[in-house]
Amino acid sequence: MSIRLFLLVLSISSLARTQNVWIQRDSVSGPPRAAAASFTLQNQGYVVTGVDLIDLKRKMYSYDAEQDDWDDETSLGGDAGAGLERASAIAFTIDTFAYVGLGIGSTLLKDFWRFDASTGTWTQMADFAGTPRNGAIGFAIDQKGYVGLGQDAVNLKADFYSYNPSLNEWEELADFEGGARKEAVGFTMGGKGYVGTGRSNAGYLADFWEYDPLTDTWDQKADFPSTPRLGAVGCGVFPNAYIMLGEDNDFEYRKDVWSYNYFGDVWSQRADFPQTRTQASALVIDERIFVGLGYNGQYHDDFYEYEPYPLSTTEFEAADFNLYPNPTSAHFTVNVPMEISNAQIRIFAVSGQEITGLMNIEKQGDRRYFISSDEKIVTGQYFVCFYDESNFITSKSVVFN
Repeated sequence: MSIRLFLLVLSISSLARTQNVWIQRDSVSGPPRAAAASFTLQNQGYVVTGVDLIDLKRKMYSYDAEQDDWDDETSLGGDAGAGLERASAIAFTIDTFAYVGLGIGSTLLKDFWRFDASTGTWTQMADFAGTPRNGAIGFAIDQKGYVGLGQDAVNLKADFYSYNPSLNEWEELADFEGGARKEAVGFTMGGKGYVGTGRSNAGYLADFWEYDPLTDTWDQKADFPSTPRLGAVGCGVFPNAYIMLGEDNDFEYRKDVWSYNYFGDVWSQRADFPQTRTQASALVIDERIFVGLGYNGQYHDDFYEYEPYPLSTTEFEAADFNLYPNPTSAHFTVNVPMEISNAQIRIFAVSGQEITGLMNIEKQGDRRYFISSDEKIVTGQYFVCFYDESNFITSKSVVFN
């Protein structure tokens, strides 16, 4: 077994969760549906709008992960919201508010709404600055929302905009460099935005891109490794992101699930979702991953939680690969089971920010590293990552207190 594979196996075997399975949870309230928007607000999951065999929807439901229970919530637009039914809307949250907009109702839409969970009320905000459209992507990073792509009445789109809730204003940004498309996946992880898959005028896509809001730039990452598709869902729980389900270029509904590692720019296949489907909804609640709803020839209301570890079901004996003390206040030691040639150690916060430059890294013998800092490290979780030259090997987490 290679050093790289051996260390990866060791890191996996040491993780607390030992599953890689999907667990069925309480079904979503209301009729089955697809193309619903979803968001997480104040540790509750929400699904809103969508479509079924009968009509478009504006109804919203909330999910309590601890109670495994769904409740009715105020429909999009509230009492005055008649006519706001739609599918393929976008949604994201900033601070204590959720934002929902765009999509297709009786016509293509560009309206934009804010939801206040404390009062259960909706407020209409400034319309989206681009053309009305459906199949767009939306996500939030820090104190701004980001919306773009999709299909308007004329063309597929590659334009991209930010929304400032404190000013209730939109700003046009650099176009998405991956090109115009609809029904792509869009989500955030580690302070960056991620967009991939979808359909362009040339066909179905499998490319994957990272957006840096500080520089307004796009960086292409390793392609999604499975078949090109649209209507997939994605989410991120740093340092891993997930893309799954959808409809491929053979018009087959998919149930495969893939994880992307932030540190290594690599993909790994995970346990399949229980059924094929497209236009499902995904939620992350307190770092727990939930997926449900969608369409595969019929509409669904089922809902599942994913337990992500390990990457394989093979059992391995844990060896002397440890990091101590953990938690720590100033310094720690890492022991590895064998010497890593040309080892490089880099350290990242859960936001994705690298703090290696703040650390002193001292190699003590072939298999031991002493890591300390002359500065006070902000309290929180960090990842100690090992690289062999430029290739990612594995990571361990450490908490500074």
